[in-house]
Order: sequence, then C-alpha cells, then structure tokens
Amino acid sequence: MKHFWRGGELFVWMTASGVAISLLMVGGMLALIMVNGLGQFWPATLQQVTLKQQETVIGQVVGQEVIPNSATPDRPDGQLRYRYRVGNRDVFGAEYRWVNAADIVATSIPEDLVFVERREWGPAYGRITALAADGTMPNKDGSNWSEIVTLVEQANQLRRRIEHLERDEIGEINYRIEKVRLQRQAFMLDGQLSRREADEDRLLLDRIAALEQEYHAKTLALERLHNEAGQRALLLTLSNGRSMRLSLDQVIAVSRPNGMNRIEKSLAYLRNLWLFLSGEPREANTEGGIFPAIFGTVLMVFLMTIVVMPFGVMAAVYLREYAKQGLLVRLVRIAVNNLAGVPSIVFGVFGLAFFVYALGGTIDQWLFPEALPNPTFGTGGILWASLTLALLTVPVVIVATEEGLSAVPRDFREGSVGLGATKFETIRHVILPCALPGILTGLILAMARAAGEVAPLMLTGVVKLAPALPLDEYLPFLHLDRKFMHLGFHIYDVGFQSPNVEAAKPMVYMTTLILILVVVLLNWAAVMLRNRLRKRFAASAV
Repeated sequence: MKHFWRGGELFVWMTASGVAISLLMVGGMLALIMVNGLGQFWPATLQQVTLKQQETVIGQVVGQEVIPNSATPDRPDGQLRYRYRVGNRDVFGAEYRWVNAADIVATSIPEDLVFVERREWGPAYGRITALAADGTMPNKDGSNWSEIVTLVEQANQLRRRIEHLERDEIGEINYRIEKVRLQRQAFMLDGQLSRREADEDRLLLDRIAALEQEYHAKTLALERLHNEAGQRALLLTLSNGRSMRLSLDQVIAVSRPNGMNRIEKSLAYLRNLWLFLSGEPREANTEGGIFPAIFGTVLMVFLMTIVVMPFGVMAAVYLREYAKQGLLVRLVRIAVNNLAGVPSIVFGVFGLAFFVYALGGTIDQWLFPEALPNPTFGTGGILWASLTLALLTVPVVIVATEEGLSAVPRDFREGSVGLGATKFETIRHVILPCALPGILTGLILAMARAAGEVAPLMLTGVVKLAPALPLDEYLPFLHLDRKFMHLGFHIYDVGFQSPNVEAAKPMVYMTTLILILVVVLLNWAAVMLRNRLRKRFAASAV
C-alpha cells in the first residue's frame, strides 16, 4: 500500500477519470445539440387523432410525458400525454397542444395530410381540398398533387423575381439617389454655391429626377407582380373542419410527409438543411435560415484576427526582447494578465465609448460631414465590434507569444549574433519562426473566444436582423460601418427574446451546433496553417 501511494498510481487514475468524464460530458452535450437540432429538418409523420370529445387533432408528435400526480390504483405508473405540434398558429392561437392518451379514441396516418411551410404564422397542417384560381372561387379539385406542387414552385419563382426587383433593382436606385443627395449636401456645407458648384448642383437635381422616374417605373412593375402573386391560392381544410385560404404568395413549400418514402424524405431533409444554412431569417428569427449570422460571425473573426495578430506579437516582442526587465515591465505584464480576466461587457462599454462615440464620431466629422446628423461610423458596426474583440483577446496573444519567445533556445540567439546578424535580423529570421507555434496557438485561443463572445457585440454593432450584408457589389464592397448579425446573439435572441419560444427551440439547438462547427472550422484552419508554417520555418530558422 505504501508503494501504491508513493508510486502515484491513484493520482494517475484520478486524472484519467477526470479526462474521461470531461470527454463524456462534451460528447453528451454535442449529442443532445445534434439530436434536437438536426432532427427538425426530417419530414415528420402527421397524425390524425380523434378524441372522446368528438374533436380531431392533426399534427406531429414532438414529445410525451407522464402527467404529474396522475398515478391511480388502475394506473400506478401514471397517465401518459402527448405533445403535438398542430401548427396554424393564426387560427388556434398556439402552435402546440397536449393531448391525454386516455382521451384518444383513434389514431391514423392518412397520406393526404399536408404540411404547408408559410412565410408567416409558422406551418399549417390539414388537407388541400380545392385550388382557387382567381382568389375568390375555387374552380378545381385539389386532388392533383403534382399540379399543386408546380403552382407553388411557380409562385416561389415569382417571389424571387419580386425580391430581386425590391433588393437589387430598386435598392440600387435608392443607393444612387442617396449618393447624389450626399453630393448635393456636400455643396451646401459652405452656405453658398460658386458658379461651378451651382452648375453641378443643377446636374445633380436632373439626375435625381431621372432616378426618381426610374424608381416610379420599378414600383409600378413591383405592384403588378404583387397583384399577380396574390391571385392564386390554396384552400386548406383544418382539423376543425374550417377552410382556410392560403395565398400562394405566402407559401414556401407543400409536402405530404405520410406519402413519402425514405429516399424522398432524405432529399427533403437535405433541402431543408440547405435552406437553413443559405437562407435568411423569418418570423422574428424563429423560422428561415441563418446565413447572415454565419457570414457576420466569420467576417468579424477574420477582421479581429487581422488586427490582433500584429499588435499582440509586436507587444510581446517588445516586452520580451527589447524592454529593460524591471519593475515597470513586471507591472505591465501583471496588467496584461489581469486584462484577460476583465468581464467582456466592460470591453463592450469601452468600445462603445471610445470606438463608436469618440473615434467614430470624429471620423464622421472629418470624412462624412455631409451625412450628419445621420452617423456613418459614429454608430455600431462590424469594424468597431472587431476592434473591441481584438482588444479583448490581445492579452491571450501577448501571453502566448511571450511563452513562445521564451521557449526559443538561447543558443539560437547567440549563434545568430555570432554570425554577424543584428538583433532585428535575429528576431525576424530566427526567433519569430521558432516561436511561431506558440504565436499561432495564442491566435487560435483568441479566435475561439472571439467567435463565442456576445456581450460586447450587443453594444458595438450586432443587431437582431441586419437589412444588408457588410459585403456587396457597391464600392468599397466591404462596408465596415454596417451592422451585422452574429450566431451567438442569434441564439440569445431566438432563445430568450422570441415571442414563440417553443417553436424556436430547434432553431436554438441548430444555431448552437453551427456556432460550434464555425469555431471548430476556424480553429482547424488555424491549426493547419500553424503546422504548415512550422514545417516551412523549422528548417530555415536553424
């Protein structure tokens, strides 16, 4: 026993158990997130349930439980109840309902039950009984399923034309009008116009008038398309027997999951997953996709990396190689280490006060006076959010870089200096390549933390729904002043601010999974880059 305690085998087993438990916890968390997130895209079976109260329920089972305090001598295990997603929130007032198992008289799975994905009010369940051609009178029986699917696809094509007209064509006209308006405003800043400026101002007025005429023509075309889109509709019979008119303009897709085979369900699953990754949010972010949030997260981390890398490395090189080691340097190191423990919301407040109000406001006064009082950089944006996160993560890079620099053998420095190299040449060609793994390790840790931070972003640029991406076809293409969406904030918003919390749960799980994947991919890319640079510089450094 004495040999056992001295040998430390118990400590080895304890540490190994700690690692195993940690891995199991991480694996369990990922499994929970994947099951609850990825499962929402599978076309679920629709049940038709007849209750004792002569009521019919149509929906998909999303859960079951034992009714609390329902144990009786006849049922010692308690009574079971099922949770159905019945959709039609605009009709029933709620998207989910509980059904006691004891109240169910019969359950069936008819193939003609239809799942309708709508742009508003969530999904609708029922039977398509007729197809209204002119928006008033149904003229054709809805039994021809292929015709219904074709009409829905045509309606979606028309919707894409409407969106293209609204965003691209009319959006471009609005952008050009705003640019011309700012040019005129710049002439007015001096209070009086010279003859040349007066001539240019008249040309700008003519240009605005021409753009407004073009805008008017586009809006007329848009109105015609909206009228055309609203002429066709589906008539859906709900579980309570009521018929509901669904304009095809509001229908995204229709499906009959009970009539699908495995292959059709797999294709539908992949389609739903792709639409989630590539689409835009709808219904207060509880429906639709998360592409703007993915793009905003990746772009913000990329900008943060560009800023934090050189500043962190230069600070560490100065502290380690050039600064005279003494009390002041020790105090600076203590300050840097303590900075890493400051709550992130404090960095957000600092970023709002310094970057947004002070620096951004000054930039607006110097470079964009014609746009004032509307701020350009004097409001939250992806640039200020990235700089705030760079400030938050720079201590991690400094500490990791210093550790990497201290790990370089002293013989390398002395050998380089002995061969006639200056200190700068030694740092550049010998020390930094050797310390590169440590530098990139710090960068990886910084990227992982930046991707998951939310609190400082809420003050410096992230929003619930951004009208446009920071990257588009207009000069300067990358608009650093624009607000953006972020996966972490999206999770907070959908999970805690959504009016339909129950329907948002799968979205929360799926967004969480995507955020984890984004962090893993960014770290994986950084690790691959580190390994590649390590091989490249290992030989040249010695």
